[in-house]
Amino acid sequence: MTKEQERARARRRHEEQQKTAKPPVSDSTRDKQVFGVILAVILVIAAAIVVPKLVGSSDTATPAAGSTTPASTPTSSGGLAAGQKLAAGCTAPPANQTTPKQQKQVPAKATAAGKTFVATVRTTCGDLTFELDGTKAPQTVASFINLAKTGFWAPSPCHRVTTEGIYVLQCGDPTGTGQGGPGYTFGIENAPKDGKYPTGVLAMARTSDPNSNGGQFFITYKETQLPTDGGGYTIFGKVTKGLDIVDKIAANKALPPSPTDGTPVSPISILSVSVTEKKA
Repeated sequence: MTKEQERARARRRHEEQQKTAKPPVSDSTRDKQVFGVILAVILVIAAAIVVPKLVGSSDTATPAAGSTTPASTPTSSGGLAAGQKLAAGCTAPPANQTTPKQQKQVPAKATAAGKTFVATVRTTCGDLTFELDGTKAPQTVASFINLAKTGFWAPSPCHRVTTEGIYVLQCGDPTGTGQGGPGYTFGIENAPKDGKYPTGVLAMARTSDPNSNGGQFFITYKETQLPTDGGGYTIFGKVTKGLDIVDKIAANKALPPSPTDGTPVSPISILSVSVTEKKA
């Protein structure tokens, strides 16, 4: 083999090696790769921080679509939570219940059917008076009477106030977490088809499940439009006295981070509930 042939063979071998070799990484490309890795790590860390804030807890009883949890941890020892202040005429709330009285059976609606009742709700801000309509919502009224007689709400905070778009004060969970119930549930009655809830209406709160009515209820202190998805919300009475108390609580809005929906800045708790039948 001549020297010329050997050089040609060596040149071909070098060319073949160059075809299979990976191209070298330039400094600029290497810098981009390092930056990409760092950026990916930052995004992962950011996701770990942000996601828990965006993802809510399990459904809670609420007159709005979706779930809402109190804006601050309810006080377990009584008194005021951080950021709260008493409204005029109110006293400090007692401690929330940790284990509300539980029942297994839904009260018979026959006990309320065709009758009207008056409920006196004693609170830390004064008395509220409700008129309960057993004709239009017999199951709900029967349940309300039962829970009043058994002392389910004694005591019980009104754990949620909404002040934008939806105007309600929500009460009836002795734990103050928005997830407490009496141990039984029932379905919807007397829900307006147009989703309009006039001022002073007394209605049941529930989760997205139409059969999740229990012990939580809400008062509209201003006319409110609510979703009709799932059947709406049971209207079972109206406030005949004390709506000014609800207005006063709502005027101070909710605690951060959402002053339009959450734990009231000015707390109000139910101390006792008594119910009597209204005679014609």
